Amino acid sequence: MLDDIQLSSILFIDIETVPFWSDFEEMPARFKELWDKKSSYFREENESAKDVFQRAGIYAEFGKIICVSVGYLHQDGKNRKIRLKSFFGDDEKKLLIEFSDLLKNYSSRNKLHLCGHNGKEFDFPYLARRMLINGIKLPKVLDVAGKKPWEVSFIDTMNLWKFGDYKHFTSLDLLTNVFGIPTSKDQMDGSMVADVYYKDHNLKAIVEYCERDVVAVVQLILKFRGDELIPSENIESTTQFEEKK
Repeated sequence: MLDDIQLSSILFIDIETVPFWSDFEEMPARFKELWDKKSSYFREENESAKDVFQRAGIYAEFGKIICVSVGYLHQDGKNRKIRLKSFFGDDEKKLLIEFSDLLKNYSSRNKLHLCGHNGKEFDFPYLARRMLINGIKLPKVLDVAGKKPWEVSFIDTMNLWKFGDYKHFTSLDLLTNVFGIPTSKDQMDGSMVADVYYKDHNLKAIVEYCERDVVAVVQLILKFRGDELIPSENIESTTQFEEKK
């Protein structure tokens, strides 16, 4: 499959999400009731809805996106490079509009594919749901309702690794270690993002973590193809932190 897709047509994506509210007590009463009902399906008997509030960020109905990082492969003479760009901040609608504009612009020039690790189950549907909640028209590549499987331009490195085994979940962290790819989890992991955002408000650290995940997905795809990894000196980000308030 991967040999039939031009690498230049792939946008590699990762998102970072947090609960919509900084803590459980900030939740409006009706959302507390709904979260209690939602969380009852996975929390332990001795846990309350408040105890598992940190998990609200993984559900689009109770969370929000604070960073979308994208990467693409660029051929510069004999050198293959990874270029990165992130959309981030407290204003979710603004960053999603900017990301949507990028998708529209990119797809006008290329047959666009989106690639992520567990993207089909998390990143892509989460993006689509939050866009709808924010009143943003879905870009064609995310508007998959009614499409047949072969009409959906999603590539998922976790699904590729399953080889048809639907019971098998493999984390990006595990796969990068298996293939000798530098990990993105050495300084932060997903469970830490909400605290880094709400307590430290360190968006720069979150963006850098998200971009490292994108790089890991790019390198994983190259490994799946039997290609060489891209050295760190050929990885560049155009993200401007000073422009974000």
